[in-house]
Amino acid sequence: MILAIMVTLYDSAHQFEPLFPSEAAQQPLLAQAHDLARAALQLTGRPVPSELRRLLRGMNSYYSNRLEGQHTRPYEIEQALQQDFSAHRELAARQRLAVAHIEAEETIEARYQGENGALRLYTTEALVDLHRELFARLPADDLNAGAEPIVPGQLRQREVSVGLHVAPAFTAVPALLQRWGDVYSRVRRGEAALVALGAAHHRLGWVHPFIDGNGRVMRLHTHALLAALGYTGGLWSPLRGFARSSERYCAGLAAADEARRGDLDGRGNLSQRTLVDWITYVLATCQDQVDFMAGLLKLSDMERRIAACLTYEEQTLRSGVRLAALRPLHYLFVTDGTLERGEFKLMTGLGERTAGSLLKALLDRRLLASDSPQGRLRFGLPLHALRFYFPALWPEAEADDLSQAG
Repeated sequence: MILAIMVTLYDSAHQFEPLFPSEAAQQPLLAQAHDLARAALQLTGRPVPSELRRLLRGMNSYYSNRLEGQHTRPYEIEQALQQDFSAHRELAARQRLAVAHIEAEETIEARYQGENGALRLYTTEALVDLHRELFARLPADDLNAGAEPIVPGQLRQREVSVGLHVAPAFTAVPALLQRWGDVYSRVRRGEAALVALGAAHHRLGWVHPFIDGNGRVMRLHTHALLAALGYTGGLWSPLRGFARSSERYCAGLAAADEARRGDLDGRGNLSQRTLVDWITYVLATCQDQVDFMAGLLKLSDMERRIAACLTYEEQTLRSGVRLAALRPLHYLFVTDGTLERGEFKLMTGLGERTAGSLLKALLDRRLLASDSPQGRLRFGLPLHALRFYFPALWPEAEADDLSQAG
């Protein structure tokens, strides 16, 4: 009975106002967004290996699913990407979900590019598309494993409550999403667009358009928006930051559901103050991730880090890898390019036979990557090299490597 009464209160397209802070409340947020935009654009101009972007997609999947309590270990994700799934049914399902997120993220980024792509992301069709891309990749057994089947791309058909939040009537969801999209798609200025995507993340959660998968869709939506606006270059994502501050993330979402706190708390049904706090958190999380990656990608440090990895391989693991590979590996990293195998061997300064053995060891250890047995070479980034190349980027992957080595 209480749920039915609450649902009738939330069946209007104006019940989740304010969707955007007032002009006065925007000023500190715009200043914060200005700093973020400047730092992000500086970072995206750096050349980095394509293998790093591939690895970051796996990391994004790991962290987004961790927020849902359904994550896998990093090495289990890597195994799944090689079609090596666990014999345990539940773990294999989580592995498939991780791969689905990775593939969906890549597809969505390619589909929604530039300003036009960002505008299209503020449509019901795009939200349905994101949900479908995430879940249509899963087999029927996985979709039917929960208390209620997941129908990829289907808006919810019944009433729900999440914690203390009673979501609006399912019949009102289309109108609410229309209002959501109309407001945020009109925000086109650089800094204001960043403020808007923070607000949109929360208000989308308030609507709760799907029976399941709302959190994943919200995070993928924010990630895709940042990419479409040109701020990520595939080098960072707020997903890592959200998961590493999960208590604040969840508390901030819940607090922004609170009702207006009197006449000094903006105009609308919901609290402007808690919405501003939420947007502040989102922008600060993005800034933290940009700053972190900018520090990791200092080219002046990379030669030293690659040398440390090669020295460990040569002197401790005795894997056949040699420090002589430093020059060509560093070249591949800073140019994000490729080399013919003969060119790579020549750059090592070793004789043909020794250089050939080194090349094989580098490929075996996946410190080099190639698409075919005789194909061109590119920089490789296996999980076991992370602690040397990008320390603290993905601590859980480093821990996996150390535990397996032990």
